[in-house]
Amino acid sequence: MILWLCLCWGFSPSAGQPDSELMARYLEEQLLADYSIVEQVARRVPRQAKFLQRLETRPRMSEFHVRSTIISRYAFTTVSCTMVNSGSEAREAVFEMQIPAAAFISNFTMSIGNKTYYGEVTGKEKKNSTNDKERHKKPPSPTEGRENGYETFKASVFIPRKMQARFILHYEELLQRRLGKYEYTVSIRPQQLVGRLRVEVNILENSGIVSLEVPPLRNSKQKGNGKAEGDVSPPPSTVIGHTKTLAKVTFNPSVVEQTRIARNGILGDFIIRYDVSRELSVGDVQILNGYFVHYFAPTDLPPLPKNVVFVLDSSASMVGTKLKQTKEALFTILQDLRPEDHFNIIGFSNRIKVWQQDRLVPVTPNNIRDAKKYIHNMSPTGGTNINGALQTGAKLLNDYIAQNDIDARSVSLIIFLTDGRPTVGETQSSKILSNTKDVIRDKFCLFTIGIGNDVDHKLLERMALENCGMTRLFQEDEDAASHLKGFYDEIGTPLLSDIRVDYPDDDVEQVTQNFFPNYFNGSEIIIAGKLINRTSDKLHVEVTASNSKKYILLKTDVAIDLPSRNDIRGVPGLEDGKGDSNYIERAWSYLTIKELLNSRLKSDDVQEKDNLMEKAKSMALAYNFVTPFTVLKMKEAGLHSEPPQEEFISPSTDGIGEKVQSLQGHKAPPGIRRGQDKQRIKISKTSADGDPHFVIDFPSSKFSVCFNIDGEPGDILRLVSDHKESGVTVNGQLIGAPAPPNGHKKHRTYFSTITILSNKPERSYLEITPKRVILDDGERLVLSCGRSAVVRSRSLEVSISAYSNITVTIRDSISFVILIHHYKKPAPYQRNHLGFYISNSKGLSSDSHGLLGQFLSHEVKLLQESLNTSHQEVGQNQTEALKANPTNTLKVKERLVPVVWKQRRIYNGQQEVDCWFAKNNADKLIDGSYKDYLASHPFDTGTSFGTINSL
Repeated sequence: MILWLCLCWGFSPSAGQPDSELMARYLEEQLLADYSIVEQVARRVPRQAKFLQRLETRPRMSEFHVRSTIISRYAFTTVSCTMVNSGSEAREAVFEMQIPAAAFISNFTMSIGNKTYYGEVTGKEKKNSTNDKERHKKPPSPTEGRENGYETFKASVFIPRKMQARFILHYEELLQRRLGKYEYTVSIRPQQLVGRLRVEVNILENSGIVSLEVPPLRNSKQKGNGKAEGDVSPPPSTVIGHTKTLAKVTFNPSVVEQTRIARNGILGDFIIRYDVSRELSVGDVQILNGYFVHYFAPTDLPPLPKNVVFVLDSSASMVGTKLKQTKEALFTILQDLRPEDHFNIIGFSNRIKVWQQDRLVPVTPNNIRDAKKYIHNMSPTGGTNINGALQTGAKLLNDYIAQNDIDARSVSLIIFLTDGRPTVGETQSSKILSNTKDVIRDKFCLFTIGIGNDVDHKLLERMALENCGMTRLFQEDEDAASHLKGFYDEIGTPLLSDIRVDYPDDDVEQVTQNFFPNYFNGSEIIIAGKLINRTSDKLHVEVTASNSKKYILLKTDVAIDLPSRNDIRGVPGLEDGKGDSNYIERAWSYLTIKELLNSRLKSDDVQEKDNLMEKAKSMALAYNFVTPFTVLKMKEAGLHSEPPQEEFISPSTDGIGEKVQSLQGHKAPPGIRRGQDKQRIKISKTSADGDPHFVIDFPSSKFSVCFNIDGEPGDILRLVSDHKESGVTVNGQLIGAPAPPNGHKKHRTYFSTITILSNKPERSYLEITPKRVILDDGERLVLSCGRSAVVRSRSLEVSISAYSNITVTIRDSISFVILIHHYKKPAPYQRNHLGFYISNSKGLSSDSHGLLGQFLSHEVKLLQESLNTSHQEVGQNQTEALKANPTNTLKVKERLVPVVWKQRRIYNGQQEVDCWFAKNNADKLIDGSYKDYLASHPFDTGTSFGTINSL
C-alpha cells in the first residue's frame, strides 16, 4: 500500500466544528490534562456536553508534543501527534503543521491502528502537461491564522472506529540572525484542545547564550488571547532555565490554560529569541567529521552612509489599510535616517511621481518634514507600472552616484514596495527582470516588499536575488506597519561592503557562497564547506573587506582535532538522542541546496536550470530533504513492524564549539599578494619597555644610552612629539603594580596603553592595549590583539600578530612596533603591559621631541673624565676600553651627564643591549625634567613644555 502525502503551500483551515461554548466553560472548571484519550474525557462531562460530543465528527487529539534541539543555530525539530477515533465508524483525521518556509522536512512516520507507514523521499517527476502548468500558475490560497514565512504540512488518513493514529514529523532549519537575535518559532495550532500538550526546546551554543527571551504567543488574527497590549511575559506554564552554554525552555499548558488562551485550539506561535556571546571582531568556525561551518557577525563597526530611494506603490489597489500602514511605517523610517544619509521618494501607479527631481537630498529636519508631507498626500489611483517605477528609481540613483562626489564608503540601495502585479507599461515578468538588471548593473542592491495575496511573489523574489537584495512578503493585517519597519531595520544599518571569506584551495572544496556585497548590523554571514585534507590539524581562514578608504584583512588558524571537553553528550535534554547525525554536515547540505535553488531561480538558461535542479535533487535525496524537486511518499512497513516511537534525532556534538575570532571582510585590492602581510619585524633598540626602561640607539656612534623613568600610576608620558611637522604624536599611559619583595622601589609601573595620533594627510588615531586595538580615522574599528589582522588605508597600516606584537606604519616612512606582554599566571608585581619600539624614524622631522623623539636626530658624545677633570672626546674604537670606568660622561647639547655601563635585555629578552646608563630619571640627559613630559590626556599633542593641544 502506498499513501501520498500532501504538502500544501497555502493554509486551508479545518472544516471541523469548533468546540462549543458549553464545552469550553466546563473545561475551564475541570483539570483534564492527565487524561490521555477523549473517551476518558467524555465520562466526566455533563450530559449536554456528551450530546455535543456525539455530534462532533472529527477524531480528538489526545497528545501534541514538539521537541527541538538547536546546536550552533541549526535546529532539529520533531512533532508528535496522537489522534483518537472514539466513534462507532471510521473517521478522517487531518494532521496539519505549519513549518517555517525555510525549513526542510526530513522524515515523516505514522501508525494507524496496527499498521505503520514510513516516509520515503523520492525525486519529483517532470510534468509537462498544460494542466500541470496551469495549476502551478495559480497563486497560493489565502492563508488564515498564520504569519508570513510559513507553509502548511498536511496529512489526511481514515482512522478505524475505537482506534488511534500517531503522526511523527521531523524537519530541520538553519536559524537566521535578524536585528541581533536568532528566532526559533513553533506553530501551536492543533485546532482543538489537547489533553497533553508540550513543547520542549534545548539550545546548545558553545560560544555562550545571551539575551534569551520567550515573548507571548504570537497570533495576529487571534483577538481573545488574554494578552494585554505591551505584555512581554512568556506564555503561561513556560519554564526557562539556562547555563552559560545550554538552555532548556518548556511550554506545557493544561487544558484549562489552553482554553484561556484560545478555545478553538489555535494558540499561536511559540517563539524563542536569543543571541550568542561575541568577542571583538568575532567569527566562529566549527569543524566536525570533515565539514566546517563559519559564522561571521562582526561588531564595533561604524555605520556606513546610505543613498536610498524609496519606490512606493500608490495604485488604486493600495486603498485603505495597505496605504495607511505603508505611510505609518515610512514616517518612522524617515525619522530613523542618519544625518550622513541621502534619500528620495518615488510614488507610482500608472504615472511615476518623483518627490525631488534628479537628485537625492541630505537628511535635514526640513527635508524630513517635507518628505512626510509628500507621503501624507499620496492617494491611491490608477494601475501598477512596476517596470517604469524601477527604471526611474534606478536611473535617479545611477545619475546621483555618477554626478556627485558621494562618500566612497556609502552604500546605495532601492527599497521597492508593491501590493500587486504589473498592469501598466511593461507587464511581462521576464522583460521587467531583464530591464531592471540592465539598469542597475550591479552598482547597488534592490530590496523588494510585497503586501497582501495578489502580489507576484516570484517576480519580487527574483528581482531581489538578481540584484543582491532580499525580499519580504507581508499579509494585510494590523501588524503590517511594524513588519515594514522591522524589515527596514534589518537593512537600515550597513556596516561593511564587499565581504570575502577565503580558505586554502588545497584544504577545502564545495564551499558555499563566500562573497557578500553587504553586511548589515544585526545579521550574520554563514559559510560552510568540506575539508579535503583530513590529515591537517588546522584550517586557515582569512576574511577581507575593502573600500576606497580602507582595506582590512583578518586571519586565523582553526584547530581541526577538537578536544574532548567539547563533547557534550550526556547533557540533560540531549542524553536520549541517537548521536549519529552530523549537524555541521547537514548545515552544509542545507546551505548548498538553498543556493542551488536560488541559482536556478535566477537563471534564464534552460540547460543550466535543469543541471541545477538535478544537483539540488541529488543532494536532497542524499540527505532525505523534501524540496521543490523531491516528494514524500508513504509506504507501509512490514507485517510485524512496531508502532512508531517518538524518535528524537539528537545531533552528534563531538568537538562542538571550537571558536575562532574573525573579522571584517573582502578580496585584497590589485597588487596585494597573499602572504604579503606576514610579520617581518625589524628589531630596534630604541624603545621604552618594562618598568619602563628606555633605550636610545646611536648607530653612527656605535653605542646605546639607557635610562629609567620612575613615574606614578596614571601618568601619561609623551614618547614622541612631532605634531607640527610630520603630524605624529605617541603617548604612553602607566599602570601601577606592587614592587617585588626586597626591592628598592615602592612600586612598579608599566605601559598599559599606547596612543598614536596622526593628523597628516588626515586625522586618525590608534589606541592600543594588551587586549585590543582601536583605530579611528573617521570611522571606528575595534580589533582584538588575540587575532592576526592587517588593516590598510591610504596612509596607515596596522598589522597585528596574535598575542605577540602590533606594527604601525605611517606613510611608509615611520614605523612603530608595540610588544604585547601577557602573563598566564602573573606574580603580584606583574601586569599585562606593552613595550614601544621605534623601527623606522625617517619620516619624523629633526624637530621631533618627547622622551624618545628628542634623540632621533641628535648625536650624543661620550667623554672620558681624567683625574684633572679635563674631558676628552672618545673615539669609536675606544668605547670598549671605557666600559669598566665608572666616571664616564655623555655630552648632550652642551650638558654633561655622568653615566655607568649596564647590560639590558629587550624585546622579550631576545636581545641583549650594552648601554651607558643615566641615573636619576635621566636628569640632564633629557631636556627639562621628567614632569615636563607628562601629557594631560592620551590625545594631548602638545609639542613644547607646558603646551597642551588635542587632536
